[in-house]
Amino acid sequence: MLDLSTTNVIFALLVTTAAGLATGLGGLLVLMARGQPSTRLLAFGLAFAGGAMVYVSLSEILNKSILSFTVAYGERLGFSYGTFAFLGGVLLIVLIDRLIPNPHEGLHADDPLFQDRAQQQIKRVAILAAAAITAHNFPEGLATFFAMLDNPAVGLSLAFAIAIHNIPEGISIALPVYYATGSRGKAVAASLISGLAEPAGAIIGYLLLLPYLSEPVFGAVFGVIAGVMVFLALDELLPTAKRYAKGHETVYGLVSGMAVLALSLVLFKW
Repeated sequence: MLDLSTTNVIFALLVTTAAGLATGLGGLLVLMARGQPSTRLLAFGLAFAGGAMVYVSLSEILNKSILSFTVAYGERLGFSYGTFAFLGGVLLIVLIDRLIPNPHEGLHADDPLFQDRAQQQIKRVAILAAAAITAHNFPEGLATFFAMLDNPAVGLSLAFAIAIHNIPEGISIALPVYYATGSRGKAVAASLISGLAEPAGAIIGYLLLLPYLSEPVFGAVFGVIAGVMVFLALDELLPTAKRYAKGHETVYGLVSGMAVLALSLVLFKW
């Protein structure tokens, strides 16, 4: 069962908010940067976050889903329902991705969309990028929040991984906004507002599910969260890391993220 004490709920919300506001850090980096950041380091960092998210989703969050369903329905149905919830999470984020496509190409520093300085085109890119990333941030906030309520060790690890990948998201929002408006304040504000979608998603999900909390609901929530996190890592983090990579940074980052997350969970259990 989740720890729904007031203190734990507030702490979970604060951690979720901190992870979301990492998008603001990405916006600040755009405005403060005086030279080109190391693309190889960025590729490694993105892949590291992706590896951590995939590992924690498949090893911890999905298992929590299966365990909750097992308590309610027995071992065979528990595994089946957990698997279906996971696939449901994948389907959910696929639908979001289809309805509001995330303009991945916008993450390229040398992308034609950024090379073209036509104000109207840049404004459209800025609005599209901000709307898409904001929509994708809602399930991330819900994932972090419920993971924190269930197990702070897992929740903090997931929040850290999400925060890492929120930084380039903030860059992809702030850069076109800055080019379109010429305003540093608007660029940073846009990235911060997008990041606030994560605590907003946590609060909305919590309020909607609070009257119905039970083992099957826990199972469904954690299964869906696991599916969403794996899809986001494979669809957004790893492809973006690969585009920035010059060599083997992506696979090294992926494996390192899994290894560090795995060792941290081992240490937390001692």
